[in-house]
Amino acid sequence: MDIKILGPGCSRCKELWKRTAAVVAELGLPTDVEKIEDIQKMVSYGILSTPALVINGKIKCAGRIPSADEIKTWIREAASAAPAETD
Repeated sequence: MDIKILGPGCSRCKELWKRTAAVVAELGLPTDVEKIEDIQKMVSYGILSTPALVINGKIKCAGRIPSADEIKTWIREAASAAPAETD
């Protein structure tokens, strides 16, 4: 799973990263939450406001800090949509 927080490093961006990382830890997922603070990379996603949460390449939220429950729902949806790994 690929999870990114887009934002310039403001307090709102840090709060979204904190909430998202806590949800990932609570769910026991083997993934990291990447922070993207580079303006050019943020622009490439087409967001108009920060912070933004991107899961598996899809923008789930932009311009606000979603609740932990919202983040959990989005992550669970992304996890259930992901193809099963094969050995």
